[in-house]
Amino acid sequence: MPNFTLQAIADHVGGTLKGDPDTQIIGIAPADAAKEGFLTFAENEHFLGKALQSKASALLVPNSEITTDKPYIQIEHVRVAFAKVLALIHPEKRPSPGIHTSAVIDPSATVAASAHIGPHCILESGARIGEHVVLKGHVHVGALSQIGDETTVFPNVTLYPSTEIGKRVRIHAGTVIGSDGYGYVMDQGFHRKIPQVGNVVIGDDVEIGANTTIDCGALGSTNIGKGTKIDNLVQIGHNVVIGDHSIVIAQVGIAGSSKIGNYVILAGQAGVAGHISIGDKAVVAGRSGVIHSIPEGQKWMGFPAQPDRRAKRQILALQQLPDLIKKFKSFISEK
Repeated sequence: MPNFTLQAIADHVGGTLKGDPDTQIIGIAPADAAKEGFLTFAENEHFLGKALQSKASALLVPNSEITTDKPYIQIEHVRVAFAKVLALIHPEKRPSPGIHTSAVIDPSATVAASAHIGPHCILESGARIGEHVVLKGHVHVGALSQIGDETTVFPNVTLYPSTEIGKRVRIHAGTVIGSDGYGYVMDQGFHRKIPQVGNVVIGDDVEIGANTTIDCGALGSTNIGKGTKIDNLVQIGHNVVIGDHSIVIAQVGIAGSSKIGNYVILAGQAGVAGHISIGDKAVVAGRSGVIHSIPEGQKWMGFPAQPDRRAKRQILALQQLPDLIKKFKSFISEK
C-alpha cells in the first residue's frame, strides 16, 4: 500500500490543510478502527467527537474550526472527499491487456489491443470490445453487442445479442442484460409468446449490481441513462426507460414500458407497475407499490404508494385504531 503525505491528500481533494503537511498516511478508516498512520473522517458533530478521540494520525473534517493536536483537512463535502481518498489509496487493480487462451472469439468480433479478455469468455459474431475493457471471466457477449472503453464486466455476466454498453460501466457478477421481456398474449386458451426483438442500451458511467436482470425491448430499446446506479437483485422489464443519475436500490422491480426520470430514487423492494411514469427527482420509499404516475420532485410511500404526507397520516391513524376500538367498545357496554 503506497504512502501519501497529508499535503498530497489535501491537494487531491481540494481541502485546506491545518497542521504538519508531511504527515504520512497509509490508509483511511472509521474512527473506531483507525490507527497510527491512518486518516479518519467526520462529516458531522456526532462523528467528530469519535474522530478526535481516535488513534488516527490525521482527520478529514467539515469546514469548521476544531481544537486538536492532530493535523486535519477541512473540506465542504466530507463524504465526497472520503470517496476520492479511498480511490487514491486503494486504486483498483486492472489486469494486463491480452486474451486468455481459453476464450472463444468469433473471427468477426473486434477486440481493442488494450482490452483484457479473461478465461472462458465468449464473444459472438460482430461483437466489439473497446479500449481498456476488462472481461473478468465466463462472460458471454452476444452477437453484434458492443462494450465501450474502460468498462469492467465481472464473472458470469451474460449480454444478449445487440446489447450496447457505454464507457466506464461496471457490471457485477451474475447479471443478465438483454433477456426476453415478459410478453405474452392469450390465444385460444394458451399464452402465445410475443417475440422480443429489441435490445438494451446502457449509458456511460452506469453501475449494475450482482444478479440484476434487464430485459430487452419488445420493439426498440430498454434504456438506462448515464450515471445511473443499479443495486443487486433488481428486475427491469422490457422497454423501460430510466433517466440519468438515478438510484435503483436492491430488489426493486420495474414492469415493462415504465418511464423513470432523472435523479430519481427507488428505495429497496419498491415495485413499479407497467406503463406509468415517475418524474425527475422523485423519491419512492422502500417496499412501496407504485401503481400511478408520480409527478416531478414528489416523495411517495406505501402500498399502494401515495404522497408521503398522506401515507404518514394514515399510518398514524392506524396506530391509534386499537385505542379507538377500546373506547368504542367501552361506550357500547355503557349503553
